[in-house]
Amino acid sequence: MASTPSGARVVVYGAAGCHLCERAREVVEQVCGDAWRYVQIDGDEGLERRYRERIPVVEVDGEDAFTFFVEPDALRHRLAGA
Repeated sequence: MASTPSGARVVVYGAAGCHLCERAREVVEQVCGDAWRYVQIDGDEGLERRYRERIPVVEVDGEDAFTFFVEPDALRHRLAGA
């Protein structure tokens, strides 16, 4: 998995048809460029159980950092502290 310039690994968990997921992906791409990964939870029982009720989830270095909404400045701040 790619790392952001700060070295943090960023993963967005989401699902098809989720408008909040699309917005989160746009923000993460704006902040991280290509250095992040998207995981679609659809069809994976374990991921569905873990994330469905709170997608999108943005994870930074293996820790849930944001749910539902992610603001660019908040993500930048989180990555600066990573």
